[in-house]
Amino acid sequence: MPYMILAIDQGTTGTTVVLFDSQFKVVSRGYQEFCQIYPTPGCVEHNPEDIWKSVLASLDAALTKSGADPSHIRAIGITNQRETTVVWNRETGKPYYNAIVWQCRRTADICEYLKDQCHEDMFRKKTGLLLDPYFSGTKLTWYFRNVPDLREEASKGKVASGTIDAFLVWKLSGGKAHVTDVSNASRTLLMDIESLSWNEDLCSILEVPMNVLPEIKGSTEIFGHTTDVPGIPDGIPICGIAGDQQAALFGQSCFQPGEAKCTYGTGSFLLMNTGSEPVFSNNKLLTTVAWKLNGGTTYALEGSTFIAGAAVQWLRDGLNIIENAADIEELASRVPDTGGVTMVPAFVGLGAPHWRSDARGLISGLTRGTNRAHLARAVLEGIALQNVEILYAMESDSKRKLLRLKVDGGASNNNLLMQMQADLLGCTIVRPEMVEATALGAAFLAGIGAGIIKNTSEITGMGNEYRSFEPEIDDDERKAVLERWHTAVGKA
Repeated sequence: MPYMILAIDQGTTGTTVVLFDSQFKVVSRGYQEFCQIYPTPGCVEHNPEDIWKSVLASLDAALTKSGADPSHIRAIGITNQRETTVVWNRETGKPYYNAIVWQCRRTADICEYLKDQCHEDMFRKKTGLLLDPYFSGTKLTWYFRNVPDLREEASKGKVASGTIDAFLVWKLSGGKAHVTDVSNASRTLLMDIESLSWNEDLCSILEVPMNVLPEIKGSTEIFGHTTDVPGIPDGIPICGIAGDQQAALFGQSCFQPGEAKCTYGTGSFLLMNTGSEPVFSNNKLLTTVAWKLNGGTTYALEGSTFIAGAAVQWLRDGLNIIENAADIEELASRVPDTGGVTMVPAFVGLGAPHWRSDARGLISGLTRGTNRAHLARAVLEGIALQNVEILYAMESDSKRKLLRLKVDGGASNNNLLMQMQADLLGCTIVRPEMVEATALGAAFLAGIGAGIIKNTSEITGMGNEYRSFEPEIDDDERKAVLERWHTAVGKA
């Protein structure tokens, strides 16, 4: 009997469900967007029920397109927007409040207070993370300070919390499983990155009751089984989970220390496999768990930017310069360079290696000769230049010179952006045929969890053809662009 792997890729702006066959070729996919909620400037929320509805709609679309028998689904893998946090009632399954999204900056004051109390060094050593609103821990602090009766409910054992993977497993299992995987747990400010367990001291500082936290599992364990999910049978194992960026690293077959990838989504995320020991950064990069397989843990260094594809959406929706996101490549190609225009896409602050929540977007170098093509090209250049700073910091921390960077995510389809990235990094950019590496990584993990794949050596190069982009500018030109960028960032 033929079988399939179902991968749920729950992202910031929508959910994609991909069905893979036994050779991990795409059978069909479904996609559903959901509403972004901006209650006040700098705050971003999602309705958790909207997220769940988007999963069901995407699942239905994928199954309908494929015409496949749902009983042939052997395993389910989940990958998700990572730091976005939900609290819900264990008895009713209803959220107490909207999900607070990873982009949300509402806990900046909490982070600053904790820094003033000299806690940052402890969090850094215990979790590999910085005290920043980006991560889940201070979001939970905010919930327990601001949602009426939530702490009292927690004292009665009624409250469950977690990142989106935990919420989805809860829904898929009919409320039977409250679990998360180690890669998502490593993004919370609450997990000890070496013991891979919730840390009582960190939870105490952040005022988070430990009984609301999910059980932490490895990346390919059995997290639960489907129960009463419309359109698919009961009993399908959910046996592969990783946060979206770790899943992309896995999907890109970056199994050896020193291999790296960059995913271009709402933000951009550059991860480098550092092997079985955590590498702590001197350049404000993050130390994170990549995955845990068969009892062995793999770590990664990560640098992230908050805005990448979202800057293109801003050109489309905020300025109406383009009608569709894909139009930016043709528009930007009309001019040979930015005409001296520099765009720093710090709409919600700057991520690595700056970590400046107070920074804001900036466009400099405008003249009467500037037109919308220059702006479009400056947006693409700004996306690429953020990654240059991260890679230089990563090379310094890892003491490795990166010669090839694997890329994925929607914006990696933009050939001009990929060429600009190769030029500005000075290294080869390698793009797979299938740029949905997050979903593929989740499917691979589920395949291992279900016993379909024995080990990672069976995955490497599995049917994914590549295109490469080589640098085409010299060092002097690269240096001039970087100097212009550093000047603009200093003003942002």
